[in-house]
Parts: sequence; structure tokens; C-alpha cells
Amino acid sequence: MQINWKSPSNIALIKYWGKHGVQLPNNPSLSLTLREANTTTSLDLKKKRSKKNIEIDFLFEGERNDKFAAKLETFLASVTQELPWLTKNRLVLRSENSFPHSAGIASSASSMSALALCLMSTNRMLTKTPEDDATFLRMASRLARLGSGSAARSVYPGFTVWGKTTSVKNSSDDHAIIAPANYHADFNELQDSILIVHAGEKSVSSRAGHALMNDHPMAAQRYKNAHARLKQLLDALKHADWQLFCKVVETEALELHALMMTSDPSFILMHPNTLAIIERIRFFRATTNIPVCFTLDAGPNVHILYPYFAKKEVRNFIQSELLQFCVKKKVIYDQMGDGPSMLL
Repeated sequence: MQINWKSPSNIALIKYWGKHGVQLPNNPSLSLTLREANTTTSLDLKKKRSKKNIEIDFLFEGERNDKFAAKLETFLASVTQELPWLTKNRLVLRSENSFPHSAGIASSASSMSALALCLMSTNRMLTKTPEDDATFLRMASRLARLGSGSAARSVYPGFTVWGKTTSVKNSSDDHAIIAPANYHADFNELQDSILIVHAGEKSVSSRAGHALMNDHPMAAQRYKNAHARLKQLLDALKHADWQLFCKVVETEALELHALMMTSDPSFILMHPNTLAIIERIRFFRATTNIPVCFTLDAGPNVHILYPYFAKKEVRNFIQSELLQFCVKKKVIYDQMGDGPSMLL
């Protein structure tokens, strides 16, 4: 029996930074699910060859990856009570990304959501569980969250909210949900162009970065800010308020980096070229009135967000003014996606 899922990455517009318990967020987040940046994962069940509790063979892009296999073993061992068949079979997992490693795209979000969907589909077949699609995706989001917090958001299309907030009905720390679908048509096919400023490993892992929030002197204010900005961003999406959208998204990105710079130990994750790109984006927006803005993950690469109707102008701007700041002039053009898909 083989199950195959393709699941996308996402970029957080309201950042999840800091967690408690078992992969629970300290503040709500809102993300954009991407289309082109995705992970395809297949799951085969085979007869066990050892007495190990969890036995897996893991191949990433055709080659064994023991480091990630160890992470997967830990994750799978944590969910055996819910999925007892995991201990009775050998799992053969094959995974590949549509984007290069260390490209400024959250590979853990796409990979762990794809795996969670494979697990849920396998469980549905083995147990003949008749849950509806909404329940299936909610359970997949919860499983994905246990593997990687941001992966909880990747099981849904478009804009996704993860974390309890009074601004969104039925929001939860346990799993993500689709953001209210009353956003303005201007945000359909929202574009995300990812400029690769640095292609190497990040100087600090996301796990370590989250841990730094535990004793951060600005933590309480940060969580308060996230709640307020999520409400502002939902208003901006509803009313096509591009000025507010750009302000909130950029402030969130810069605050994330400010938190890292003022943590103990301190990390500066932006590079000089990151700042050069930011300055040019802001100048371009001010002189053209085209609604284009930036966001950042916990690294130096820059995500440029802009509406579909400004696609030609912004891409010309990227080509003429921004590629000089990218490694080998590398840019990945992506946009709002339709969520995961099961492959036959």
C-alpha cells in the first residue's frame, strides 16, 4: 500500500515566535500558503525486519538521510498511541522538494504536513475511519503541528490562522484553520517572490530561536502585538487596505528580527544585502504607489509580496534593481496556493 501527498510551504505574515507545552504557540499566526514551493512524500508499509519500536527507511531525493530519519523516528514515536499501526509495520518514506535546500522556504512546513497527510490517509484506510474531509484536515493539521509548528498551517489553502485569538472564530492552539474567506478579491493570487540573499544554513535553528523567547524581556509585549496586528491584517484583507497590509506585514518581519537581535545570546540574521533590498522596496513603493512589501523568516532571504495586478511592474523592478543583491541572481517566483493534493 502506497500513499502519496504533495503539500506546500507557507510564509507567515503574522509570525509565530515562542512556544510552550508540546508545540503550542505563544501567540496566533497568519500565513500565506504557497503554490510552487512544495514537498512530495510517499509512504509504503512493509514487513518489519527488527524489533525496533519504530522502523523506517527514509530517502530524501533518492538518498538516505539519517539525520532527518532520526527526527522522524522521534516524531512518529510520539504519536503511536493515536496511530498504533506505526509499531507493527516498517515505514518506507520517500520525499523530495520542488525547491532547493536552504532557499529561504520553510521545508519543515511542507515536509511535515505532507507526512501528516500520508499518515492520516493510511490510518483512514487501515481503520476504515469515516471522518469527513474537515475532520480529516483538522487531525492532519494537529499531527503536522507536532512535527513542526508552522506545518500546521500548510494543510490548508490561501490564508491560514493557527493559534487561539478572539479575532477568528474557532481558532485553536491545537490545529490551524482557514482564515475567514471574506478577504477582498485584490488578494486573490497574491504573489510572493523569494530573493535568495544567502543560500547556506541559518545561523540559528527555528527551535533554538523559539526557546530564546522563554526569558526574553520583550516577550509579553510581543505576544500582545501579535494579537493586535492579526486583527489589523484581517481588516486590511477584508477592505483591500494595501497601506495597512504593507505596514503590518513589514512591522511583523522587523519585530521578529529585533527580538533575535535583543535575545541572549543575540543573533543578527539579516545581511547587508537584505537591508539594501528592503530600502529599495520601500523607495519603489513610495515613488510608484504600487502596493509591494517585504517579509522575512528567521534568516536573510526576502519575500516580496504584491498583488497579481502589479505582477509585471514588480517583476521588472526585481529584475532590474534587486537581482544584483541575490546569490547568483537567484529568485523564486511563487504565489498563493490551493493547498495540498493527494497523488495517485
